[in-house]
Amino acid sequence: MTALTVLTTHARPVIAVFGATGAQGGGLVRALLRDPWRRFGVRALTRQPAARAARALVQAGADVVHADLDRPGTLAAALEGADGVFAVTDFWEHFSPERELRQAAQLASAAARAGVRHVIWSTQEDTRGGTGPWQVPPMDAKGQADTFFRGLPTTYLLPSFYWDNLIHLGLHPQRGADGALQWALPLGGARLCGIAAEDIGHCVAALFVQGERVVGERVGLAGEQLTGAQMAQVLSRVIGEAVHYVPMAPEAFARQPFPGAAEMAGMFAYQQAREGEYCAARPPEVARALHPGLQGFAAWAQSRADVLRQLVSG
Repeated sequence: MTALTVLTTHARPVIAVFGATGAQGGGLVRALLRDPWRRFGVRALTRQPAARAARALVQAGADVVHADLDRPGTLAAALEGADGVFAVTDFWEHFSPERELRQAAQLASAAARAGVRHVIWSTQEDTRGGTGPWQVPPMDAKGQADTFFRGLPTTYLLPSFYWDNLIHLGLHPQRGADGALQWALPLGGARLCGIAAEDIGHCVAALFVQGERVVGERVGLAGEQLTGAQMAQVLSRVIGEAVHYVPMAPEAFARQPFPGAAEMAGMFAYQQAREGEYCAARPPEVARALHPGLQGFAAWAQSRADVLRQLVSG
């Protein structure tokens, strides 16, 4: 490595990425590392720097650093010298909105002490419209945590449903008793705001490039807004077999036998009841402007066609 290369590397602003081995953070790390202009140094923050996923990030060129949102003492060193921070908490890891609130508070406090110049906080709407009993815990806790970041140079990111959940959470079409493929979701006739998880990372990378111009903004991300019936038509073409959309009552979905079914049912119910404002906060043209390579649902599904066919064939 030449002296010029060392100087250039050290001169680059550093982005510290929480959740670096997860969907949002991992996509951002990869997007920053693949930037042809290499505008940022990448510090991938994880609780398990020796894990396989973290080692893969090292091989890709990231600086992997230990950070644990439940151990505030680890955060000062993790953020030292960072110019930007991607801040995300994971409700689905523990299902505790109280714990998520504590983590967000610790994260914001550490970013303030580190003098970070740009924070992008991955949040959601607080469905309660203020304090009170949790209505949709995965959303409410994040929305309430916005207050922790208001004294910081923050961009508030509003992601939407990951299409990848069809694969990783078992939300793919299932065979009914008659052998036909049915796709049951508690959406009614409402549109679902969705996005490929990897595209979130590209959009966030573009926001870091814009820097102070987007501080204070709320930026909603969606690749497309489609009804369940429209998505079923796409899945039918991709899988090569008719997929029938079945609107399911949120209460019935909540009884599904997988962890988080009740919490996810609440999210779907909120999106169905507040479709207009929820979709208005996530216009696909915003994400497309940030990432011209943004995938629509059909393109995403086609790229996962083999996996989807295998899932429904079982």
